[in-house]
Amino acid sequence: MTQNEAAYVSSGAAAGLALATAACIAGTDPAAIRQLPDLAGLKNEVIIHRAHRNGYDHAVRQVGVRVVEIGYSTGTARWELERAITPQTAAIFWFQGGMSGRGDIPLAQVIETAKAHGVPVIVDGAAQLPPASNLWNFTKMGADLAIFSGGKDLRGPQPTGLILGRRDLIEACALNANPNHSIGRPMKVGKEEMVGLLAAVQRYLNLDHEARAERYEQIVAYWNEALNNIPGLCARRDFPNEAGQPLGWTLVTVEANVIGLSRDEIVKRLAEGDPAVAVAPSGQDGIHLNPMTLEPGEEKMVLERLIEVVRS
Repeated sequence: MTQNEAAYVSSGAAAGLALATAACIAGTDPAAIRQLPDLAGLKNEVIIHRAHRNGYDHAVRQVGVRVVEIGYSTGTARWELERAITPQTAAIFWFQGGMSGRGDIPLAQVIETAKAHGVPVIVDGAAQLPPASNLWNFTKMGADLAIFSGGKDLRGPQPTGLILGRRDLIEACALNANPNHSIGRPMKVGKEEMVGLLAAVQRYLNLDHEARAERYEQIVAYWNEALNNIPGLCARRDFPNEAGQPLGWTLVTVEANVIGLSRDEIVKRLAEGDPAVAVAPSGQDGIHLNPMTLEPGEEKMVLERLIEVVRS
């Protein structure tokens, strides 16, 4: 369904990062698998753009590897990647989303350089759905593995992830994971989660994604029109959203001196109300409203609660 050689269901996308790291280091060698996270005599380095460093690279580091940073937030040259690759390099990790495209080498060039040195490229695309075509876009570009969350836009079981790509590396992921006594033994996936994620992928590929995107745009326009009629609030469409997904959302700027409430107090009251509404603070005085996770009709509830809080 995903147009890849193979697929593996992990216990979340972060677990997928750990298993992909183990697969690139130990492969299917039983002795190396048992040795992890002791990397004596094994490849022990992974390369990550400095601009891509984030909390999720902890899942990579827990396998025992040393992270080799390249570049700066202001830019990275291709020669820096070339120089960083050594016989100890197990993989190059690319974190796609809000961090990518800012100071990094383009992914196509990273893949080209990696292929020339025989080093696998792993793409963390946890939140990079939509578009649905990303399930195969990264690997068709030449990435060796691509990892997605099962519980974000796929809306499958929350404790699942999806690893897609090269058959030999997928086999290695499985051998480094439950039920084998290996570094991934604690990362158990139940049969229910496996079947649930299968159903989620089937459903996702049959959705009308253009209609979904249009619905989200209509919700954003609806919110903006209503909120811009309230003194002290300024609402506009923002794009893309926080995960870099190609969808719009609403950014509401709060004038506390007009409203009589700070942005943080508004966020707090929304969360404590009935129904509770979770919003994303932005900067010093902004609130982001995201239509992606709402069922039909809930966009009205969000608007009504926000207006109720502001007018209180």
